[in-house]
Amino acid sequence: MKATAKQNTELILHGDLKKAVLSLAVPIVINNFLQTMYNLTDAYWLKWIGTDSQAAISLVSPVQNIVVNFGQGITLAGAILISQYVGSRDRKNAVDMANHIFMFSMVFSVCLALLGFFSADAIVAWLKAEGNVAHFGGIYLKIVLLDLPFLFMINIFSAVRQAQGDTVGPVRLNLLGIILNMILDPLLMIGLKMGITGAALATLAAKVPCALIGYIRLVSKRGDDIGIDPIHFKFDPEKLKKVLRIGLPTAIGSSTMQFGFLLMTKNVLEFGDNAMAAYGIANRVNGLVSMPSNAVGSAVATIVGQNAGAGNMRRAEQAYKKARSMIVIFLFISGMILSRGIVSTGVVRIFSEDPAVIPMAADFLSIMAFWVWTNGIHNTTTGLLQGTGNTLYTMVNDAARLWVFRFATLFIFKNCFDMHERSVWYSVVVSNAISAFILWVLYRAGVWKNVIGREKHTAAEAAQ
Repeated sequence: MKATAKQNTELILHGDLKKAVLSLAVPIVINNFLQTMYNLTDAYWLKWIGTDSQAAISLVSPVQNIVVNFGQGITLAGAILISQYVGSRDRKNAVDMANHIFMFSMVFSVCLALLGFFSADAIVAWLKAEGNVAHFGGIYLKIVLLDLPFLFMINIFSAVRQAQGDTVGPVRLNLLGIILNMILDPLLMIGLKMGITGAALATLAAKVPCALIGYIRLVSKRGDDIGIDPIHFKFDPEKLKKVLRIGLPTAIGSSTMQFGFLLMTKNVLEFGDNAMAAYGIANRVNGLVSMPSNAVGSAVATIVGQNAGAGNMRRAEQAYKKARSMIVIFLFISGMILSRGIVSTGVVRIFSEDPAVIPMAADFLSIMAFWVWTNGIHNTTTGLLQGTGNTLYTMVNDAARLWVFRFATLFIFKNCFDMHERSVWYSVVVSNAISAFILWVLYRAGVWKNVIGREKHTAAEAAQ
């Protein structure tokens, strides 16, 4: 992993940019795929238990995502700042920043896990779920929120390694997790007949060893590796201010967006449990299709962060433009294939055998796949803004995507055109497209050129 990080740092700062994007993005795609497999494995086995279990997971997953995304906003800030320090060859500050991210995230995750466990039933009641969906949702939410400290530890490891240019290490760690999860899911859910409880416990149990390994890898750093040193941690208020300045907008934006997703599930629930299950299945599959876009966006953030730290803003922009072109073309082609009815229906059948759910999920998936190329613009431009520390823009845009564009279009489609559950389907793609366009306008306006978090502007940058 050390060799990979060194090689990628040189590639990021001086090598071929297309190769740099792929070198970072491909392992991230694999890593994200492995993380997604946690939920997809649950979904596959849950189809043998019933639609109520699938609907329960779809209902409460946004709650989990709210707290997870808030914490990830902080770790993202650390990754951005560490990548800038790496680019400017400032190892001491990079290690100090990793320490601050670790301590802050661990305290935060433990508090959230305890709070979430004891308030899970009240949250499910607020969502107005009834019967088995409410019962299963409460059980699942309690257990998955308890794994937050372990999940955050894995995310810290991934953020610190990725900021150095190493995207292979996190893949290896998550590969172990998915193997454990794939073994435990059928054992607990089917073999021991624990149902949705088994699904949640399998996910929790799979994360524990991965978190421990990630911690050991970070504290046993060698040579010029950047890791953590909790024993000699010294609090620096200036470091925390930097983290909050960059991370808080992302954390608020992400959690606010996830809260919007939570309210979206309430709107979907109005159309019945079948629509809820279809919504969850299609979103999971679309998440797989969008995974390369998310990965390229993360790669852009690392490449831009290191080059911004080195003062080479022209190269940062070139990396963004190359990455954007590559991913938009890829998503357009793959989206056209998946949007065909026969393809989307076949994919949905993997996760459901309910004749009432399959056509709705296939319809939603086809619509999202047709417009998935807009995610390429959204993710790469978000990476550009994040890499330069301009997370306030991404926060406002993400919040508006849900709270303004999506709910406004949902209201219009549902009440003016009487489109029923399809009003939800189309509100998703329209709001995503509007958000992507706004980010592109921000790029053209040049707001990303103001690098936040770096103390010094180099002469090379001033010349640009």
